[in-house]
Amino acid sequence: MAKTIVFSLGGSLIAPDRIDTKFLAAFRRVILRFVQGGRRGRGAGNRAIIICGGGNTARTYAKAARTVNRTLTSEQLDWLGIETTRLNAWLVRDVFGGMAEYELLYNPTVRIHTKKRIIVGSGWKPGCSSDKDAVLAAKTYGVKTVVNLSNIDYVYDRDPRKFKHVKSLPSLTWGEFQKIVGRTWRPGAHVPFDPVASRLAHRTGLKLVIMRGSNLENLKSFLANKKFRGTLVA
Repeated sequence: MAKTIVFSLGGSLIAPDRIDTKFLAAFRRVILRFVQGGRRGRGAGNRAIIICGGGNTARTYAKAARTVNRTLTSEQLDWLGIETTRLNAWLVRDVFGGMAEYELLYNPTVRIHTKKRIIVGSGWKPGCSSDKDAVLAAKTYGVKTVVNLSNIDYVYDRDPRKFKHVKSLPSLTWGEFQKIVGRTWRPGAHVPFDPVASRLAHRTGLKLVIMRGSNLENLKSFLANKKFRGTLVA
């Protein structure tokens, strides 16, 4: 049975310090295999909606802007970040060429009617990250699962950047997860998933899968309904 998955693709996977063409080429192969069904045609008709984040590019621009002008508001910094997500989205759209819908999904609450099996989108409004736009896209297209491709294998009980001994959490309820990510969004924040997006996903009844985006073999396992490394929030 064909299925649609929304991917929240971290901008730091697209361009950690410079554009990672090796990752983009490999990601392209995985997604094309997913929507085309592989050699045996299994899963043919699947669809992928890819919402691109700003990542380090957005943080670099925000830091530069704040350095020169300390009076900038969070909303202004968010708009700067949104523009970087659009730049990344154009790049990812072009990576897929004619396999992807030409029109970018700027407004995730309005459905793009297309026969293309890949739709690429970006950030939309201030006050949140592109994670929320992935959740809104899932709601608009009636999708039940959002896959967050980030820089961690799992969600952990403590911040692995600050603590040596942390416990991986393969499954969490939305209540447990929201205690970890908090409730407030800050531009450029390092969290497993946007707190604002998390509340919306919980209310919408979505499932969230968080995994390391650079581990594409693991992503292939997930897409093939096999065992995978990652955290399921439901």
